[in-house]
Amino acid sequence: MHARTAYVQCQARGLSSVRVIPATKRPTSTPVKESSGSIHASEVAEESHIPSASSSPAVAAFGGELGSRNGNAENHDLSGSLFNPDEGYLQGSHWSTSFQGMATQPFESRISELLMAPVTESDIEIKPDGLLYLPEIKYRRILNRAFGPGGWGLVPRGAHSVSGRTLSREYALVCLGRFISQARGEQDFFDESGLATATEGCKSNALVRCCKDLGVASELWDPAFITQFKAKRCVEEWVTHAVKGSKKRMWRLKERQWDYPWAKK
Repeated sequence: MHARTAYVQCQARGLSSVRVIPATKRPTSTPVKESSGSIHASEVAEESHIPSASSSPAVAAFGGELGSRNGNAENHDLSGSLFNPDEGYLQGSHWSTSFQGMATQPFESRISELLMAPVTESDIEIKPDGLLYLPEIKYRRILNRAFGPGGWGLVPRGAHSVSGRTLSREYALVCLGRFISQARGEQDFFDESGLATATEGCKSNALVRCCKDLGVASELWDPAFITQFKAKRCVEEWVTHAVKGSKKRMWRLKERQWDYPWAKK
């Protein structure tokens, strides 16, 4: 296959950001694989020394999204890459699909007590819209105390998906070699420079959702607890934006003050 043909077929597969090295760079010992149908990106990479989707993070996770800079609007939809068995990072691990150890037996009492211990109220935060939450690092600390560092982990169950400006990915929580829960994490981003941070936020969001099945900080999903906590430790006030002058009702903890650019006037 000539370099031009490889490039055209890469474009058709949404790999518009891939740079094609001329065919003269191809090793003579590698036979060229011709196909009457479509060609897989990894075959093109093998023939032309192009990084395949499984070896290039930019292509594997966000190939279509990044390629949209060339004017191809269709590349914004990456939903077709979800749960793709050809994704390199899903190969060689049964945890990409396994439910091994699910609901076989309860964890020992020591672990259960650590996981389901009442949430420490001083650790709870509140978002401006009134949503209570526990910082994700708190969940990691609870899991480390219960299972020990290295005794638990999050396993990707599919590729990243981009919908508009929201990045999402499915993860499974595995503890002591047992499948515990599965959830999709999501994170908004504003431009391509924020994709790396968004992937981390996506993973943390999935962790919080998976921990619900272990009973970690379950009070935060209890309407009665939420109402009591807000009445006891939170306040909702009208605040003014220092630059725009707009006003909005927002929540804060009673022991906190408003941060710039918001202020109570």
